[in-house]
Amino acid sequence: MELDCHYTGTRLKSYRARVDARHSMNYAAAVSDVNPVYFDDERAGGILAPPMFSVALTWPILENIGAYILAETFPRELLLTQVHHTEHLRFHRPVLPGEDLTVRGHIAAILPHRAGTRVVICLEAQDADDRPVFTEYLGAMLRGVTCRGGGRGAADLPVIPGAPDAGGAIWEKTVFVEPERPHIYDGCTGIVFPIHTSRRFARQVGLPGIILQGTATLAFAAREIVNREAAGDPARLEGLACRFSGMVRPGTSIRIRMVGRSAGEEGNDLFFDVTTEEGQPVLRNGWTSVRYPGDADAV
Repeated sequence: MELDCHYTGTRLKSYRARVDARHSMNYAAAVSDVNPVYFDDERAGGILAPPMFSVALTWPILENIGAYILAETFPRELLLTQVHHTEHLRFHRPVLPGEDLTVRGHIAAILPHRAGTRVVICLEAQDADDRPVFTEYLGAMLRGVTCRGGGRGAADLPVIPGAPDAGGAIWEKTVFVEPERPHIYDGCTGIVFPIHTSRRFARQVGLPGIILQGTATLAFAAREIVNREAAGDPARLEGLACRFSGMVRPGTSIRIRMVGRSAGEEGNDLFFDVTTEEGQPVLRNGWTSVRYPGDADAV
């Protein structure tokens, strides 16, 4: 099986979504994030959606990606081999419940990888006035697929700054993942895939059992970062990125570690990872950017 890199640049059909307050609240509840900014609808300016809620808004595209690719000759059967490999989000401003968003996308890169072929899809969400709200670069690994043509698009992908050597964790948080957590995340977010809720299906595809959603692991990390590094203000979060590198089994604990901090003119670049309780990495190369207080635009 092979994928030609000339499909880089292929556009996707546009998708329109109404941001529902109940859905955004449920997303926060799905990862036990009790920050009142996500729930208090008597708050001045109203509630905000959690930063990671962006992935719930784009999931209907990714769940049916073959139908959204505007290239009739694209070999859609190769998409059956994909696994979520990387996530990179840029937050231009918080998502506001009640607003209408349009998401436009394209295949940003097709690149060779030792495990197969890496395909990066760029999704850009805009509000009713065509102003940017968030941009997502989702990297999918097509396992066992050869990249024909040497690869394209690498130069157009966002670059994460290098992490400084902190000499150990700056802080860490242990989170217990309850056996029912994948089902809660599935039901509250609408991000649905059977390896997270069906033991039979998970074992049929070679997994040891149900595993936690990768975006749930990243959302747990985002929860800690916003509440610890941004004083609970999600509007200060400018970006969030990681590489998924392992599985989280329900009924076990994960350890979220802040491992580096680099001060800039407008805010801090922060570097983190997530491991199992035995120390096996499940999320690598974690990065986020947090504006200094007062720099976030009023919403």
